This record gives sequence, structure tokens and C-alpha cells, in this order.
Amino acid sequence: MKKIIIGSDHGGFRLKNEIKEHLRELDYVVEDLGCDTAESCDYPIYAKKVAREVLASDSLGILVCGTGIGMSIAANRFDGIRASHCTDTFSARMTRMHNNSNILCLGERITGTGLALDIVDAWLNAEFMGGKHQKRIDMI
Repeated sequence: MKKIIIGSDHGGFRLKNEIKEHLRELDYVVEDLGCDTAESCDYPIYAKKVAREVLASDSLGILVCGTGIGMSIAANRFDGIRASHCTDTFSARMTRMHNNSNILCLGERITGTGLALDIVDAWLNAEFMGGKHQKRIDMI
């Protein structure tokens, strides 16, 4: 089964739950590492949890905060994580195809649910192209 590791802070809590439901409808196993309420919390805690589990399990991850920016900054501090903040489907496809992104970061306050689900689908359905793109990733 396909497994996705997911997490959010309070600013992304609602959208995270929408994404979880969508992924389950697509037969993904979803491991939610928090947060568990909409009460204020610190996004680096959840970025760290998801990044570590993505690395340990060789799974893909999704992080959601208010803008997606803080999550992407925090997750990218981990060697081997390529977290991509996306606000459109083209970028989501390309970040998987060219950058082999392993964490998608979204912002609940800037991306509506319908578009966010389309972004998730585009990201999950794209495949890494390898070749010259792997060479570039190796240079990072």
C-alpha cells in the first residue's frame, strides 16, 4: 500500500484533515503526526517529525501550515529532504519530475481546498525523471 506521512500546525489543521480524507479515498495509508487540534502550536515541531519519518520510512510527506513557507524552511534543514512549497499544479508536477521532492508543503491561508487537492494529486502522480536531474540533486 502507498503510505503518506502528514503533519500540520494550527494554521494548516483544517486543510490537513481535508487532504487526509482525500488520500484515504485514493487508498493511501495516511500517518498523521499532528497537530491534533486547531489550538496554536509551533510548526517546526511537526516539520521535524514528518521529515524524520519520511527519511526513516522512505515514504512521501505532506506538511501544511498557514502559508506552507515555514514548513518548507524547517523541513529542508534535514539532509535528504527536498520539501517543496507549491501553489499550483505545474510546480507540483515539476518538483517531483525534476527535483524528486519528497515532501509537499501547502498553505491553508493561501490555497483553497479544491486547488490544494489538485496540487496533491499532481505531485503524487508525477514521477522522477532521473538522468541529468539526479546529477543535479547529487550536487545539492
